[in-house]
Amino acid sequence: MNYKKEEIKKALTLHQIYTENYKTNLYAVFLATPLKRENVTLDALLTAVLRRGTKNLPTQEQISQKLEMMYGASFDCGVEKTGDNHVMKFYLETLNEEFLPKPEKLLEESLKILLDIVLNPYIENNCFKPEYVEGEKKNLKQIIEAKIDNKNKYAYDRCIEEMFKNKPYGLYKYGYIEDLEKITPEDLYKYYKELIETCKIDLFCSGKINNNIKQIVEQNENIQKLNERTPNYVINNETTEAKEVENTKTVEDSMQVTQGKLVLGLDINDLEENSRFVASVYNAILGGGANSKLFQNVREKQSLAYTANSGYVRTKNVIFIRCGIEIANYQKALDTIKEQLEEMKNGNFTNEEIKNSKELILSSIEGITEEQDTEITYYYGQELADRFINIEEYKNKIKEVSKEQIVNLAKTISINTIYFLKD
Repeated sequence: MNYKKEEIKKALTLHQIYTENYKTNLYAVFLATPLKRENVTLDALLTAVLRRGTKNLPTQEQISQKLEMMYGASFDCGVEKTGDNHVMKFYLETLNEEFLPKPEKLLEESLKILLDIVLNPYIENNCFKPEYVEGEKKNLKQIIEAKIDNKNKYAYDRCIEEMFKNKPYGLYKYGYIEDLEKITPEDLYKYYKELIETCKIDLFCSGKINNNIKQIVEQNENIQKLNERTPNYVINNETTEAKEVENTKTVEDSMQVTQGKLVLGLDINDLEENSRFVASVYNAILGGGANSKLFQNVREKQSLAYTANSGYVRTKNVIFIRCGIEIANYQKALDTIKEQLEEMKNGNFTNEEIKNSKELILSSIEGITEEQDTEITYYYGQELADRFINIEEYKNKIKEVSKEQIVNLAKTISINTIYFLKD
């Protein structure tokens, strides 16, 4: 197998993905901490401030110049919700050393810069540089304010917010303006120091990497300074998301839109281990592609929607149905969606539909190894879910799913939230 992981220190894990498919190596550092209202805005701001400078390269311009000297290496960062964790992500991509015109220690240099950005930031007077913090606060405020511009995404986020009201997963990953305005450079640095002492840290190295990478990581001065800790993060998988069956909640928002956005949040009340594979096939039959029940019945046959699909969120064991519809078609579209859910419960789908859906999933699994960041994301998702399965096993698990399992899972599914964005 091309993947292995080993603990460097307690709560610091090195993941190696050996592949000869690319001329580049991709390095990534992930910091995971539980999603909370009090830290979600701090995390988003911190991620942006860290990229502005390190102790050795105090400005963004110097970082860019250094990367350019490393044969045009590139850096990127961001925040993501993964289950009930907030994850700060930092990526550095460089040429593989065997393609360099002369021998250089590019791997070592790449890891040094990446770990410097995350673990050795530029500090002035025992806090982050005020100019950097204020600049990134303005940028983050614009991002938060702009979430209303993409109505499809806005409706989806609002459904999540209502479905997980007063729960971690309902929080917006970029945080909240009212919290942002209160953050000072001193507050942010104090939070950073606490975070680095408690968060789960994962370092990924993907590409044609050499055998001494563990030694390089262990000898890095930033790694040596890190204390061992009991990691503070949340394990989310198909057996941890116990649901209380509640009455369906209907929420409507009005905005200046020409097309209604209908989003349904479905609970899967099946806590069997490996139910995620069954849920994946169920979702593909329901709304995973052009042959799915939602696409064929809501969009094609009855012309009730411009778009109609569904997506399975494994970390929360839920499915979201998303449709763009004529506002006047709301009730008819909703009734048709509910009919498709009943059809699934009654087993009214063919072996051909199962076969097509499995092929759709298997094709996407094949694509995991075609992009380095996708493969890293796959293994990191398993790390946080505490569920390890290699890609070949994953394909076999999908192939083994039976119609009986799909029907049994369908019977556990309930509509938690109906969200409609109208004019």
